[in-house]
Amino acid sequence: MRQTTATARAAVLLALVGLGLGTVAGSANAEPGPPPGPAPEPAPTPKTTIDADGTYVVGQDIVPGTYASAGPIENGSCYWKRMKGDKLVDNAMSKKPQVVRIEATDTQFVTNDCQPWQLNNNAVPPPQASPQEVLGQLATFIGGGILKGPPR
Repeated sequence: MRQTTATARAAVLLALVGLGLGTVAGSANAEPGPPPGPAPEPAPTPKTTIDADGTYVVGQDIVPGTYASAGPIENGSCYWKRMKGDKLVDNAMSKKPQVVRIEATDTQFVTNDCQPWQLNNNAVPPPQASPQEVLGQLATFIGGGILKGPPR
């Protein structure tokens, strides 16, 4: 009797294993699902260079920080401005190399006729001119006529 019981157990065990193998084999023969779609596009990251004229959204198009430009393109004047909402924060027009600190609180940076801007947090912005220096530069620019007074 013991052999019959052992044989019966072996038969049950083989039947159970056979069912398990049948299930695995059945899933291997199943129709494959649709192929995975293309990976989603990564979100664009803000740039650290500004290589064309335009308006750039701070934090979205460009990262805040200190940017430097070699100055205007051929025989032009480099113009830039920083905006916070609809308010002008700072701007300049120059024929010289430029350095500007774009703050995280700025909303836009606008540039026209400047060579490419590159993020360079080690660049030092030039000191701000006093009103007297600005008037002196303006006087030199227009020939000194305004500050000399009327002709005698």
